[in-house]
Order: sequence, then structure tokens, then C-alpha cells
Amino acid sequence: MDWVARYLDHVRFEKRLAERTLALYTLDLQKLSSYAEQSGVALDVVQSTHIRRWVSQMHAGGRSGRGIALILSGWRGFYVWMGREGLISANPVQDIRAPKSPKPLPKALSVDDAVQLAEFTPSTEESDPWLNGRDAAMVELLYGCGLRVGELVGLDVQASATAKGWIDLESGDAHVLGKGSKRRSVPVGSKALAALQTWIAMRGQGVTPVASDQRALFIGQRGTRLTAQAIWQRLRQRSLQAGLSTPVHPHMLRHSFASHVLQSSSDLRAVQELLGHANITTTQVYTRLDFQHLAQAYDAAHPRARKK
Repeated sequence: MDWVARYLDHVRFEKRLAERTLALYTLDLQKLSSYAEQSGVALDVVQSTHIRRWVSQMHAGGRSGRGIALILSGWRGFYVWMGREGLISANPVQDIRAPKSPKPLPKALSVDDAVQLAEFTPSTEESDPWLNGRDAAMVELLYGCGLRVGELVGLDVQASATAKGWIDLESGDAHVLGKGSKRRSVPVGSKALAALQTWIAMRGQGVTPVASDQRALFIGQRGTRLTAQAIWQRLRQRSLQAGLSTPVHPHMLRHSFASHVLQSSSDLRAVQELLGHANITTTQVYTRLDFQHLAQAYDAAHPRARKK
């Protein structure tokens, strides 16, 4: 009996997990199956000692504490299901915890670098106006609204009953579907609105969206809705072309948005709502980032902070 396949069917159809989450669960359980096979034990007789040994192997192999914690969470859910099915009497992952690791600060651009990227225009020889118009609009939305890349991918040209998200150009609001299927509205700045209007005007020029993706706001040159991976690649390329020393990814622009708004306003609750965080403790990491920025400014400017 393939218990892993049964469990994945359970979370796919009964829990209705997102495709990306399901893919991660699949990889985690493939890893569990591989460890069990190497140890010569069946999944239903795995003990806590096995799990601890495998955690140690992952940690020794360079896996971060956070990464191991996510894997253990997937394994724990699998064994909870096995217990409910009467396949095991005890959950071997129940009391296992991942090694602690320091929480890294989110990587954010400086204000100057963020503006440099947002205002970048490729040279005429290197520029494809269609691609440049699309990519410029994506950068403006990611940095100007703090959107997640998945929220950007889900945007449609117009509002509809089936749309995951859309931009209301008249009111200047972005309506998106975030984590936990929670909707939120975010104001869209004048620069982003201008970039969007430029992109929408040229979106259909030379490219016919395929039937399934006619509503997609951001499409590729084949007419299909852009994927998160494609947006990562385009943003990395654009940031390097713009002369930034560090390749930029979409979440870095979200971090930059949050950090820069907090630096200017000091309104943590507002940043929480703009980002769509369910818990303000998630947002509080940006106060650490803001303090780091202040500490750097102090070290660079204060006479008593300078090292001789």
C-alpha cells in the first residue's frame, strides 16, 4: 500500500492545498521515504530515534534549522494522518524539534538602489519596448505595493468573479488574494499607475494571449500567464542591467517596500495591513531592519562612533 500517495491525495482533495504547498509536501515525503529505505525500515515502524538521526544528517549536510523545521512539519502531518487511519500507534515526529538557527534579517535594498531599479530604462539597442514596458510595471507593483510574487502572478486585467486579483486604475487600488486566501487592498502609487497604463496599452501588441490566459495582466511572449519563476528571472536580469551589485528577487522588493515605509512613517500597524500579515510579530522583523539602518547611519556619522 502506497501510504504517501494516499496521504497526498488526502491533502490535495480534502484539504485543497495550493499546488506549490503540495509540491513541497511531495518532496519532503520523498526524502522521508528515501531515509527509511536507506535505514531498512518501513514507514509505519519508523521510531523517534530514526527521525533524530535523519535530522542530524540533514543538519550536518548544511540544511538550516528553518529548513529542517519545515520538513519536520510535513512529516508530522503525514504521521498524524497515519494515526487517524489506524496505521500507527504513536507519531515518531511528535516531540522532535529542529536545531535552532539565528533568524536572518530580510534583505532589502537601499532607497537609492530601489529607485535606481524602478527608474531604469535599457538602452535603445538592448531594449524591447514590449518587454521593458511589462517588466517596468512589474517592478513598480512589487516595490510600490509590496506584493508577493504569487499575488503579482494572479493579477487579471479586469475585475471578475473568478479573478484572484486586479488593479482598479480609477481608484488607484490593487486587490489581491494573499496567503490563506485572504483578500486585501493596497494603494497603488502614481508611478506604478503610469507604468501599468503604459503596459496595458501595449500588452496585446504582437502577442495574442492564449484562451486560458486572456485575462492575465502579465503575460509572456507566447501569450501565457507569467509564472513566478519567469518573474524571478526577469527581475534578476533587470537588476543586473540596472547596475545593482546584488541580483534582486521579488521578495527583496517586498522587504524594501516594508522597510522604506516603516523608516518614513514608523507606523508598524499600517505596514502590517499593507503586507497582509495575519500577526504583527511577523511585521516586527522590519523594526530590526530599520534599527540596523539607523545603526549604520550612526556608525558612519557620529564622531564618537568612529573607530580610530
